[in-house]
Amino acid sequence: LVWHMHRISHAIGYITPSLSKVLIMIVRLLTQRHVSPSIETVVSRMSQTTTRLTRTEFGDLFAKRWYRSSSQAMQAKKTVPITFFEPDGKEHEVQAEVGKNLLDIAQDNNIELEGACGGELACATCHLIFEQDLYETLPEKEDEEDDMLDMAFELTETSRLGCQIVVNESFSGAKIRIPDDGY
Repeated sequence: LVWHMHRISHAIGYITPSLSKVLIMIVRLLTQRHVSPSIETVVSRMSQTTTRLTRTEFGDLFAKRWYRSSSQAMQAKKTVPITFFEPDGKEHEVQAEVGKNLLDIAQDNNIELEGACGGELACATCHLIFEQDLYETLPEKEDEEDDMLDMAFELTETSRLGCQIVVNESFSGAKIRIPDDGY
């Protein structure tokens, strides 16, 4: 990443303020949002200069801070145990990473939850059914999610789309049912 960012800055001569915002977003995505303020400061400083940075200068400004923040991001992630119940009754207890959505967690653990749209809120194939007490703690549904749920099989009062539900620590011990998709 550092090398590519250097190539970009070299190609255009300097990093513009708008490009610095894009670079910060890329770093946030790659480090799973664990970006230290120092990286944002470095990218901001880079956007204020109008001279080309040599590879060494670029490395001095950015690389040392990148490695420090990326090592922090690689620290052990917090997980909580949750159980998925398939339509046939089969149970899957998994360690769910706090901050990930339920669709990704199910797919990462080889649980059959389709997610045909890739989590873009354009289908209902990641439909899940929650216990009432957990359902009441979930953030309110957006209108788009409600529209997609109208197409779901076995719709209940506690139905939500897995791509829209991000795990937090209160999910510890949660029991989540995967409804029959009709096939």
